[in-house]
Amino acid sequence: MPSASSAVSDSGRPVPSSLWRNADFRRLWMGQTASQLGEQASLVILPLFAVLTLNASPGQLGVLRAVGQAPILLLSLFVGAWVDRWRTCTTMVLTDVGRALALGAAAMASLFGWLGLPTLLALAFAVGALSVFFDVAYQASLVRLVKRDQLVQGNSALEGSRSAAQIGGPALGGALVSLLSAPIAATSSALFFALSFLSIRRIRRAESIPERPEHSPRIWQRIHEGLRFVASDAVLRTVCLASAVFQFSFAAVMTVYLLFLPRDLHLSGTVVGLALTAAGPGALLGSLLAARLPSRFGHGAVLVCAAALGDGVFLYVPALHGPATVTVLALLAVGFVFGCGGQLVNVTVMAVRQAVTPDGMQGRVAATITFVGMGMTPLGSLVGGFLAEEWGLRTSLLVTAAGMLLSPAVMALSPLARLGRELPASHDAPPMAAHPEAQEMSLRDTDEAHDAATETG
Repeated sequence: MPSASSAVSDSGRPVPSSLWRNADFRRLWMGQTASQLGEQASLVILPLFAVLTLNASPGQLGVLRAVGQAPILLLSLFVGAWVDRWRTCTTMVLTDVGRALALGAAAMASLFGWLGLPTLLALAFAVGALSVFFDVAYQASLVRLVKRDQLVQGNSALEGSRSAAQIGGPALGGALVSLLSAPIAATSSALFFALSFLSIRRIRRAESIPERPEHSPRIWQRIHEGLRFVASDAVLRTVCLASAVFQFSFAAVMTVYLLFLPRDLHLSGTVVGLALTAAGPGALLGSLLAARLPSRFGHGAVLVCAAALGDGVFLYVPALHGPATVTVLALLAVGFVFGCGGQLVNVTVMAVRQAVTPDGMQGRVAATITFVGMGMTPLGSLVGGFLAEEWGLRTSLLVTAAGMLLSPAVMALSPLARLGRELPASHDAPPMAAHPEAQEMSLRDTDEAHDAATETG
């Protein structure tokens, strides 16, 4: 994770020190980092809440995870357009307060014996919906805090924090539940949102709501342009499809995995968190390799091989038996290899996606791929819970882990696999005659450009 004194991007390259002299950016980065840790920890705390406190069945756990992930599918495309017309700092502050209150309510309800599965489902959906708003808002806010030539470095720092939180947050959540009990863990996670609130509210730069053009294009028009552009490009179509297959299978795997470790392998919450933490060092290695391997062996070869290795390693998990020490060491090795391969794929795919996408379409292409890919996670969680109930945990884990290998198979059979050492050139964006002001505004300074805020969001 980058720091103000020694900052590195998620590709392993240092972030220019001038960026860290911007006090408002530092406040945004610290708030976003705390918020991401709280969000990722809650993704483990709430399911463990259901398993340990409510004794939820596999099917109920699948439903809980699906409900928490549903806002990504239901809201992400629309939130991108809505947040563009709001003050992003206000949006982030309000969502931090909302998520802290939701987790605090879960803890209080549990302590007084009022918490049931319906209440937990409602709170999980609320936390998921507010997280969608925050994630879009922090990206949109960046263009109003830094100079245009610092956008790449700023995004690298923010996404590096996000990647670190995705790795360390679940481990932190598992450890908190094991050491402090589920209600206290939920309260502890809420503190991260409080820290984010305190940091972001100190941003001093005045932010005005972007002016709306007289003939502003409708939300559906802009969404349609992003969908059409991704569908028309073979590389982006492949990225979209591979992401959807992976996210669906991985959501199913994690639903079964969170049941398999404590119930079949009889591991404590601390050990479960430790097993998840192993992906952290692996991801760090993956980030370092991503800066070197694609230019040496070709982007396509690296993508296919890294995805096959990182996803395929989960096939070993259902075979684990025997002494706890050996089992834990094997889980650590699986987590390390998965983290390394996954981060290598993430960084390489992002570079390819950005290279083939015109500047004026970056935001909508990212939102479209996120919508299609992450939008499959609720269905994957439901399928994982259903399979766990019908087939048992070991068989379900084997089947869902095998499904993850469909993602590298999709890439291997596509033009993506033939990409060489050089990144592909950018393609032309579709015509935008319905709202020419978007083209004009994309050339203006990003500090107050309405369209630039949309693309980043």
